[in-house]
Amino acid sequence: MTAWVVRRPGPVATRPLERVRLPVPEPASGEVLVRVEVCAVCRTDLHLAEGDLAPRRSGTVPGHEVVGRVAALGQGADRLSVGTRIGVAWLRSTCGECRYCVRGSENLCPYSRYTGWDANGGYAEYLTVPQDFAYPLPEDQPAEKLAPLLCAGIIGYRALLRAELPPGGRLGVYGFGASAHLTAQVALAQGATVHVLTRSAAARALALELGAASARGAYDAPPEPLDAAVLFAPVGDLVPVALAALDRGGTLAVAGIHLSDIPPLNYSDHLFQERTLRSVAANTRADGRALLEHAARRPLRVTTTAYDIERADQALADLAADRVTGAAVLRIGDRSPAAGRGA
Repeated sequence: MTAWVVRRPGPVATRPLERVRLPVPEPASGEVLVRVEVCAVCRTDLHLAEGDLAPRRSGTVPGHEVVGRVAALGQGADRLSVGTRIGVAWLRSTCGECRYCVRGSENLCPYSRYTGWDANGGYAEYLTVPQDFAYPLPEDQPAEKLAPLLCAGIIGYRALLRAELPPGGRLGVYGFGASAHLTAQVALAQGATVHVLTRSAAARALALELGAASARGAYDAPPEPLDAAVLFAPVGDLVPVALAALDRGGTLAVAGIHLSDIPPLNYSDHLFQERTLRSVAANTRADGRALLEHAARRPLRVTTTAYDIERADQALADLAADRVTGAAVLRIGDRSPAAGRGA
């Protein structure tokens, strides 16, 4: 099968992705083999390729926002049928027995494993996934529009929960890429006022089109104090900026798995008056189900830029250079003309 691997992590200009031919994997016990239709491109893939996220194995196939169909069943895999359309997300497995799993915080499981990091991911024609960590997907939605929900959507949903936005509250969104443009729509559907702060003029235009009350530069002050904020841009310099924009009692949630260094904080300006700074670590399967259920009830406008699998390295380079509006997606088994049209 055709696949891309991270052979030598480094700056995207050094082309850390290498196109290779690999054997089609065999599903282990409790796993299913998935024929990939589409895989969205996540900033975490970029962090892995560039070495910001330390590789856990040599020659890993990245990608963890996969829409595909079950092609074969491993021993004991009896919950899914061949031909079923499923989604594969970042969280691949947990122990199910540690104190974190038992209390419903499986995203904090010290034995957790991740698609495209601990095991080969979706920048390939096939991958395997434990059946218990696959998400059933609807048949009536284009694969290109479903794929970004499986990480960008899920992580944004969890970040919004962590930000504790009050009903009808004022939300600040810092950065406006794949995850942020979905999260903003969820918040708007909940009745929030959304202010977007991002350096991209195209992203600011999209934010206003989607219903944001304002869209300004990343380091600008929003037009009013914020009840909550989510930082999607992996830029530590924005942490004090976002904290300073919070109203009393506000919460900032940092959504990324990687963040550049945070400069010193001033207690009075950034944390006093019960402002809270929180991180976001992966997601639970409950988060994934909740986001997909929300999208089924209130469809999200998923803005995408499509690339054929042969151009995966270009998709990653465009993401690094902020040339992608919305989410980049790789068309692998889904090559129809309709699949390539962005929203």
